[in-house]
Amino acid sequence: MAPYDDWNKIDDQEDEELQDASHLESRRDVIVFCIDCSPSMLELRDDPEYEDTQTCHLYTALDAAMQIQKRKVIVGPNDSVGILLFNTTKTSQLSSGRSSEIKKGTFLYQAIKPVGAPQIQELIQLLDAFREDPNELSNAFPPLKDKRIPMGDVFTSCNWVLRDGAPKTASKRVFLITDEDDPHSGPGNHQLVTSARTTLIDLTQAGATVEPFFISSSQKPFEVSKFYSSVLLPNNVDEEAGLNEDSSILPESISIARIGDLLDQMRIHEVPKRAQFSVSLELAEGFKIGVKGYGLVTEQKKGSYKYFVDLGDRMEVATARTVYIDQDREAEVDKSKIVYGTAPGASAAADGEDEEDESVGTRVVKEDQRPFYSAEEVRSFRTLGLEPSIKLLGFKDRSELVFEDNVKHSHFIYPDEMTYSGSKRTFSALLKSMVKKKKIGLALTLTRRNASPAFCVLLPQEEKVDEGGWTDPAGFHLVPLPFADDIRAAPVEEGYRASDDLKDAARAWIDKLSVKNGAYPPDAYPNPALGYHNAQLQASAFREQYDPDSFEDLTEPKIEMIHKRAGKLIKSWKLALLNDESADVVVATTGSKRKADVGVDEAEIRSQYDGGALAKVHYDNTADFLKSKSQPVSGKKAELIERVADWLDTH
Repeated sequence: MAPYDDWNKIDDQEDEELQDASHLESRRDVIVFCIDCSPSMLELRDDPEYEDTQTCHLYTALDAAMQIQKRKVIVGPNDSVGILLFNTTKTSQLSSGRSSEIKKGTFLYQAIKPVGAPQIQELIQLLDAFREDPNELSNAFPPLKDKRIPMGDVFTSCNWVLRDGAPKTASKRVFLITDEDDPHSGPGNHQLVTSARTTLIDLTQAGATVEPFFISSSQKPFEVSKFYSSVLLPNNVDEEAGLNEDSSILPESISIARIGDLLDQMRIHEVPKRAQFSVSLELAEGFKIGVKGYGLVTEQKKGSYKYFVDLGDRMEVATARTVYIDQDREAEVDKSKIVYGTAPGASAAADGEDEEDESVGTRVVKEDQRPFYSAEEVRSFRTLGLEPSIKLLGFKDRSELVFEDNVKHSHFIYPDEMTYSGSKRTFSALLKSMVKKKKIGLALTLTRRNASPAFCVLLPQEEKVDEGGWTDPAGFHLVPLPFADDIRAAPVEEGYRASDDLKDAARAWIDKLSVKNGAYPPDAYPNPALGYHNAQLQASAFREQYDPDSFEDLTEPKIEMIHKRAGKLIKSWKLALLNDESADVVVATTGSKRKADVGVDEAEIRSQYDGGALAKVHYDNTADFLKSKSQPVSGKKAELIERVADWLDTH
């Protein structure tokens, strides 16, 4: 598969400023952990991992928040985190002269600020104190007795915390953690639901997204339908949802997890979902809707390092910048005056002697002189003068899309109601119709101003729901199609076939070691090299002793389990392989790299063979042809001609 970023690479270093680097710019991420402190969250229970140890849901939630902050110290040092607790009698102490909209019953434990070791160590000390005294959290954050604060007040407090501490351009999210599925049972429930929904809309219109993590257990199962389904509606592209004017700004999913899986669920949601492009989808002349494109798979890499200068008493960050120098004058050149030209041809000084004829609409390049282009002209060459958009050209049957067409990572596009009103309903109608008729769309796509146009397929995907929530959202996969230049014909050679007994012996141990559900779950296997690197950096940042043996690589094969399950079957298969005659056959190949230039190509050799003039081909050309086909080249010319004839007969 082609590398993901090939579309944006330019070979010449002089053209670096023409690349579109906006997708590499990192926006700051702000997360507010909004955690319930009700008596059920503070109820002590036996720890499933440690003997003679007690824990509670609040401890697990705070521990997950601490783990996320420790991770962000390494992978997102510019991000900010805050912790807001609700349903507690503890009140926030603000400095004099500051007004607050934090409602009664909520407590700002950590104000929004960039992640750092001091605030994380403070949280670690609180958790360690709970391990020594299980009543520490109840004493530190006394719960409200026999009542709960309205969820509308919780969302109002979150809105104030974000408005007071989050940068305007940051992506803002609220992680809501609770185990209470019906916080407002009893009289007045309808008014409280309306109030909660109204304040949630205010919060989302301020640019924040609420991602709930509902804790469910066998003793207290969580039923979303009691309250939260009326407030935290999923953001889907269903037609019925499109009838609600506020549905487009509500959260995308509702997550229900066991308490032991809370941290894993947070790690999945912790990475912000940032749109890689926002363009219009043109369905017909003058008929457009707004869509956003998301990358479903993005490679996680080690954080970039900085250069520092030792000034004796302090260390200063050294920044790098590109400067263009005129070699003749040895002076810096203004970037706006830079033009681009091809390498061969006359010098720039020779071109500068002649003035352009402004009466002519196009530039005329004189003989032995080099053409020059401005940055805007070079950009127009790449984009063919098109503006970023997705233009629907037509439809094809779903069966016409084959696996070989997948040459690059696809994007997932989703409607953007903020760009064009009615985008969501139109998007939903198109999606449902294409799914019903088993069609795919063919589109001309330009996702960025500096990208190159490409033909893509709009592959529809239905929403799939399981017991835990929404797994696959409804939308279109934007699959780039290959051009004729990208297609290669793979040589197909007839290989030796194993016997049926050997196949059965192999199938026996393969069945024993098959992956569950027949699929590879990437969420269960973090990158070990990245994890090992980050673990050492975390230990260094918090001045902890790092034990390399404590690191667990989940990608390592479980050798003992493999031998236990299929050890005998593998041994019997190896014995059958040793006794199979076809396993001893060695295909004749050459160890050295073949020359790219062959004296006579296959078409010419085949033409001579069809005309009965194969003997007229030169000996060296015959040998080169056989060598290019991985055939033996030893022997006299007659033997070589016979081998050529045999190969042409079978191919």
